[in-house]
Amino acid sequence: MISEGIDIDLSPEEREIRDLVHSFARDIMRPAGQQLDVMSAEEVIARSSVLWDVHRKWDALGIRLLSGGENEFTPLQLARLGCLITEELGWGDAGLAISIGAAEFPAMIARVSQNPALVDEFTPNMIGCWAITEPDHGSDVLDMSPDIGRPSLKKPNCVAKRQGDDYVINGQKAAWVSNGPIAESAALYTAVDNGDGPLGCGVIVLDLESPGVTRGKPIEKLGQRALPQGEIYFEDVRVPAVNMVIQPEMYSLGLELTLCSANGYMGSTFVGCARAALELAIAYAKERVQGGQPIIRHQAVRLRLFEMFRKVEAARSLNRRAVAYNTVNNPFAGAPPGSFPAVQYAIASKVTSTQTAYEVASDAVQIFGGNGLSREYPVEKLLRDARASMIEDGANDVLALHASEKF
Repeated sequence: MISEGIDIDLSPEEREIRDLVHSFARDIMRPAGQQLDVMSAEEVIARSSVLWDVHRKWDALGIRLLSGGENEFTPLQLARLGCLITEELGWGDAGLAISIGAAEFPAMIARVSQNPALVDEFTPNMIGCWAITEPDHGSDVLDMSPDIGRPSLKKPNCVAKRQGDDYVINGQKAAWVSNGPIAESAALYTAVDNGDGPLGCGVIVLDLESPGVTRGKPIEKLGQRALPQGEIYFEDVRVPAVNMVIQPEMYSLGLELTLCSANGYMGSTFVGCARAALELAIAYAKERVQGGQPIIRHQAVRLRLFEMFRKVEAARSLNRRAVAYNTVNNPFAGAPPGSFPAVQYAIASKVTSTQTAYEVASDAVQIFGGNGLSREYPVEKLLRDARASMIEDGANDVLALHASEKF
């Protein structure tokens, strides 16, 4: 099976965890994702929506993707488990996989602070969001190079201004904040004014039930419709200064680590999405009869399927290598002094996996023929979900420019 790949050294525990998540992806995520895909954005976030059931049932499994915790695994084992788990989630439904991952962002940032009070307040079982995108700043906020990133900081849409022992936040984040309409907490990447104007950025964790926080309507989208995204507004939102986990002088370092984590996660997710399209195409090619025989017996179809398979395996291998290296070299995960992740590999994985998912899903639609255009078959949804991935979490071309600075 494609899901098995060529892993020959998985431990019994790793296989057990992978199979548990695969069952969750098959039985819970995939049916929910298909149901949510045909609903309006308002219906998706309604309390009666199956979206909430997905989050509750995932939380009940007790698996943590980004926020860590006490465990008996080495960093290398955690990296491999993370790839296995996230690939299965992406196989189930890419939009829901991103919602599950984004939910842990505030807890991940709280753990970076090593402040027990913040760790206790921002727990992994809360639904969080990564609030970075702004109306006037999209992928450019992910690039801190002088010719791209710095000018955008002069006109931020969201500013946290220091007032005594607090920061007071005003402004907004754009409609593309994943989990924005449903999140209970946020890891807010914002401009910071410590008294001399907004001269840098920082990362602050906050409760989105705080006075002064409001939400816009969830956005209607082409793909990943199971992932709620929407604006967040801040009007004189007061947050304790201790919640500013990453100060401006450390922001570029924090952003680099964020990119390593988020891009690695996206890489694994869209290996799973691509694998789902490949497996559906193989199954359909064995069933669909044209010219008196199943179409998998036609050379053109077999060649197309092999190219799809080759791309999936290449994306998977790159993702696992990049995640392993960056996990072992994460300074916040006990790496030796002087160690640091390689963001160019994380970005290469994200770009490769998302491009692969789009190409493989497109080829799957071609194999399905006219049926591939119908909502009665799942491959057209996979194509729409994959197309969104090449823009979200940093557009692929902007990320590539940032990675190329490391050469």
